[in-house]
Amino acid sequence: MTDLITRLLMFNIYLCILVPFSSSRLCYPDAPVAELHDLFCKKLQQCCVLFDFLDCVADLKGKEIKRAALNELVESVATSRGVLIEPLYPEAIKMISVNIFRTLPPSENPEFDPEEDEPTLEASWPHLQLVYEFFLRFLESPDFQPSMAKRYVDQKFVLQLLELFDSEDPREREYLKTILHRVYGKLLGLRAYIRKQINNIFLRFIYETEHFNGVAELLEILGSIINGFALPLKAEHKQFLVRVLIPLHTAKSLSIFHAQVSDQPSLLCSEYIIRGLLKYWPKTCTQKEVMFLGEIEEILDVIEPSQFIRVQEPLFKQIAACISSPHFQVAERALYFWNNEYILSLIEENCQVILPLVFATLYRVSKEHWNQTIVSLIYNVLKTFMEMNSKLFDDLTASYKVEKQKEDITSQKLLNLDLTRIT
Repeated sequence: MTDLITRLLMFNIYLCILVPFSSSRLCYPDAPVAELHDLFCKKLQQCCVLFDFLDCVADLKGKEIKRAALNELVESVATSRGVLIEPLYPEAIKMISVNIFRTLPPSENPEFDPEEDEPTLEASWPHLQLVYEFFLRFLESPDFQPSMAKRYVDQKFVLQLLELFDSEDPREREYLKTILHRVYGKLLGLRAYIRKQINNIFLRFIYETEHFNGVAELLEILGSIINGFALPLKAEHKQFLVRVLIPLHTAKSLSIFHAQVSDQPSLLCSEYIIRGLLKYWPKTCTQKEVMFLGEIEEILDVIEPSQFIRVQEPLFKQIAACISSPHFQVAERALYFWNNEYILSLIEENCQVILPLVFATLYRVSKEHWNQTIVSLIYNVLKTFMEMNSKLFDDLTASYKVEKQKEDITSQKLLNLDLTRIT
């Protein structure tokens, strides 16, 4: 290793004249352009040397030499023109590949909870960050030529890039998100492949592993590259919605990426989303129920009245079930729908259908619920309904009392029968 460090030191002295230049000229005006490109190429080759960062004190000189070299490369590609000529593309992609493509270590905590536990940070980040920065500057350079890059940034490269999104280090995932977005924008021939492979990652996450650290970042990418789903939905987009986006709501770790997965409603067919959420409605997790109700409200905030009519019956049956939940946060979140002016206008327009769906639940829970806040909210909702349609409200009240009286008589008869049998 001492020989390696000595060699790198000498090599770095030789290459130290590689500084930012403009119009293919160094501060040494007599330096041939070909020599500048040759030096840049050798600097890329120098940065292919890897170091062990698990040992904090090993090879410190070599690590510092490489860090300085990476900084020079970043600075050169960011500020200079004429650097990126065709022979440098394979060398640049090779340097990037050697440094970033690696087998990600298994989680040190098998029960890792991203909301509670600290992630395992990448030990080699002092070098890795600069490699990612170079890659990003490389893609954003005015001299970048997609026609040259596509020979090296191919499907295999993209697949390896996507696998890195499982990194526990959020800093790495943030760089990957930006870089993949740039690749998608620059290399048109890879767009369909990128979308397909992201879908495959989601499907494995949903139906097989239930673990992937980069779900939120990949959803953000899809949210930015899919600039709205035109209606009627194309087959690919409808398949993504039905097979991927909606089933993602079943994940145990939904809370980690719920902000990203619920950021899509305005782009998608609201009716499809609501029916999908009702299909996968959580049965035992009240935290997820609250998230589902919040997402439903966001969708209803932008839904077309014609779409609302088609989902109002199953939707308000579910809302009624939430109002009767013994968990006050679920009931409270469902009752908040009546505080939304647009949703309230939709309810008023369809009061003849909606009020009979929820009236019995509202009336019963108002008499039975243990939480006074819930009772107060229900009284406000009942008052609102009474003002919307007093005749229907009175008819339902009378009908409910008759049915309740019948139930009480039946219950009393069954109780008397049981007591007779006991005696």
